[in-house]
Amino acid sequence: MKRQNLPAVFALSMIFSLLTLAGQAKPETKTEADTLQVPQNVKVILNNSCFGCHNTDSRNDDAKEELDLKTWHQLTGTKRLLALKHIRETIEENEMPPKKFLQHKPEKALSAEQKKLLIDWVKQESTALLKK
Repeated sequence: MKRQNLPAVFALSMIFSLLTLAGQAKPETKTEADTLQVPQNVKVILNNSCFGCHNTDSRNDDAKEELDLKTWHQLTGTKRLLALKHIRETIEENEMPPKKFLQHKPEKALSAEQKKLLIDWVKQESTALLKK
């Protein structure tokens, strides 16, 4: 190989290396319930009434320990099924959002239609997980 071609070969190898490294970069971490693969109408409900407390960055330690929607994608099938069961039960028993929380933020209350949408989503997700 001629000496005059060495800079071009070096430049091409550097470009190739940078492109390879760029392809291996970690994807951005999302900070909303959008990390969940859910229908848009369910995302809206989760973002409005649930995500504020149930995420890694929440100041509500009990809520984020109970359910962290930001790390939902990391749950195994069994843990996800258990979380879905818990979500369904707390909605059906009118425990979420908590009454004390709703005293300060009544706009976060779930309507009957929103509860039905969430419960239907939970049933659908549970069925899909059981079929895997």
